Amino acid sequence: MEEGRVVSEYTQDGSVDLKGKPAHKSKTGGWKACSFVVVYEIFERMAYYGISSNLILYLTTKLHQGVVSSSNNVTNWAGTIWITPILGAYIADAKLGRYWTFVIASVVYLLGMCLLTLSVSLPSLKPPQCHEINVTKCEKASTLQLAVFYGALYTLAVGTGGTKPNISTIGADQFDDFDPKEKRHKLSFFNWWMFSIFIGTLFANSVLVYVQDNVGWTLGYGLPTLGLAISIIIFLAGTPFYRHRLPTGSPFTRMAKVIVAAIRKWKVPLPSDPKELYELDLEEYAKQGKVRIDSTPTLRFLNKACVKTGTCTNAGVLCPVTQVEETKQMLRMIPILIATFIPSTMVAQISTLFVKQGTTLDRGIGNFNIPPASLGTFVTLSMLVSVVLYDRFFVKIMQRLTKNPRGITLLQRMGIGVIIHIVIMVVAALTERYRLSVAKQHGLVESGKQVPLSIFILLPQFILMGTADAFLEVAKIEFFFDQAPESMKSLGTSYSMTSLGIGNFLSTFVLSTVSHVTKEHGHQGWVLNNLNASHLDYYYILLAILNFLNFIFFIIVSKFYVYRAEVSDSIKVLGEELKERSVIVSNQVIPKD
Repeated sequence: MEEGRVVSEYTQDGSVDLKGKPAHKSKTGGWKACSFVVVYEIFERMAYYGISSNLILYLTTKLHQGVVSSSNNVTNWAGTIWITPILGAYIADAKLGRYWTFVIASVVYLLGMCLLTLSVSLPSLKPPQCHEINVTKCEKASTLQLAVFYGALYTLAVGTGGTKPNISTIGADQFDDFDPKEKRHKLSFFNWWMFSIFIGTLFANSVLVYVQDNVGWTLGYGLPTLGLAISIIIFLAGTPFYRHRLPTGSPFTRMAKVIVAAIRKWKVPLPSDPKELYELDLEEYAKQGKVRIDSTPTLRFLNKACVKTGTCTNAGVLCPVTQVEETKQMLRMIPILIATFIPSTMVAQISTLFVKQGTTLDRGIGNFNIPPASLGTFVTLSMLVSVVLYDRFFVKIMQRLTKNPRGITLLQRMGIGVIIHIVIMVVAALTERYRLSVAKQHGLVESGKQVPLSIFILLPQFILMGTADAFLEVAKIEFFFDQAPESMKSLGTSYSMTSLGIGNFLSTFVLSTVSHVTKEHGHQGWVLNNLNASHLDYYYILLAILNFLNFIFFIIVSKFYVYRAEVSDSIKVLGEELKERSVIVSNQVIPKD
C-alpha cells in the first residue's frame, strides 16, 4: 500500500520486457532506463547536426552550387529526414515494435554516415577545388559524385526514419501513466529530452563545424560517424532495463476501417444512448494490454462505424467504440499539425540563409575565424537556458496560478512559441536591412565582398530561435505523444517530425517561388548568389507575414481542440496535490511582531 493505493510489483500500463513478460517496476523503466536513451540522444544529435548544420557550405564551397539551389537541396534533404519517420512509426506500431525497428534502422543510419564520410574524403568523389567568389563559374560535380553524395545522405534519411519516431517514444514508455509518481516524472521527461538533444547539438555547432571549416571535411564528418556508433552501443547497453510495448497492428488500417465503415453507414441514425454502440468487453482489452476508451461527442459522424445494423457484425462495417475514438484522436490533431508547418519553415532558415548571411560578415576574433554555422550554438544555449528556466521556475509559478500540473496547457505553450517566431523574422529583416545599408555605404554591392560588420549582429535572431524552440518544439513533441492513443504513440510522435519535414519542403517551395517571381520582367530578384545585391530583408518580412497569418489560424484551431481524456487518474491526483498545497500555504498564519 502507498498513500492508500495498492502498488503492484509490475507496471499497469501493459508494458513488457524484451521477452514479452510483464515489466517489473523496480527492475525496469524510470530514469534508470531513460539515462541510456538520453545519453544516446546526445551522441546521435551530435552526429546529425554535425552533418546538417554546415551542409549548405559544403554544397556551395565543395560541390559549387548556388545559394538558392544549395538551400533547396538542404531543405529537401531535411524534409525527407523528418518525413520518413511516418514509415518508421508504422513499422514499429504494426510489425516489429519500437525497439527492433530502432535497432535495425540504426544500422542503416550508420551505413549512410560511413558512406557520406567516404564521399567527402576521396578526391575522385569531389570536383576540383575552386576559389571563385561566384561558385557558378567553377567546375560542377559529376553525375557519379552527386550520386554517391546524395545516395549517402538519403540512406542516412532512411535510417533516421526508423530511429527518430521511436527513440523518444521508447524513453516516454519507461514511465507508467497509472503511477502518479512516474507520471510526474514523465511530465518533465520531454523538457530534459530536448535538453539532451541540444547538448549534442551544442557540440556539433561549436566543435564539429570548426573542424569542418578549418581542419577538413574528412575529420569533420568522421567524428559524427564515430559519435553515432558510440550512441548505438550506449543504447544497446541499456536493453535489460527497457520497458516495451507490443505492436498492435497497423494504425493506418484501423483508422481506414473506421472511416470506410462510417461512410458506408452514413444514412444510419445514431442512437441517443452511447451505450448502444458496439464495444468489446473490458477483458478483451486487458488481454491485449490496451485501454478501453468511452465514446465522445466530437466528430460524431465517425460514431456511425459503431452502430449495430441488424445482426451484422462484419468487421468491415462495424468497429468498436475504442477503435473509433483512437481514430478521432489522431484526426483531431491534424489541424494543430497544419498550424505548425509555417513555424517549421522558419526553423529551416537556421541551417540555410542564416548561415549564408554569416559568410558575408566579419568573423574574426583576433586570429580566430568563427565558422558561420557555429552561430547555431547560440540557438542551443538559448534553448538549454530557456528549458531549465521553464521547467524549474516558470512551471512552478504557473502551477500556483492555474492549478495545472503542467503550469500552462500544451497548446498555450505552443502558441507562445508561434508568437516568438513572428518576432524572429521581424528582427532578422531589420538586421538584414542594416547589413545591406552598410554594404551599400562601402561600395560592396557589386563585388559581394565581406561587409565590415561583426557576425554577432545576427545573434538576436539565433537566440530568439532557441527560446522559440523551448516553447514550441518541446510542447509539439509532448503534445503529439500525449494526445495520441496508447496503441499509436509512435505514429503520434511522428506527427511532430512530419511538421518539420513539411516545413522544410515549404521552405524549398517558398524560396524557389520568391526567387522565380522576383526575377520576372527584368527585375533583379530578392535572393541571388551575391547576398549584398539581394533583398533577404524583403524575404524575411514575407515570412513574418506568413507567421502572423498562421498564428491567427493556430488560435482558431486551438479554440476548437478537445484534449483527450487521460487513461489514468494520475494527472487528477497531481492536480489535487497542487490544490492541497496551495490551500495549506494560504491557510498558514503569519505571527505578528
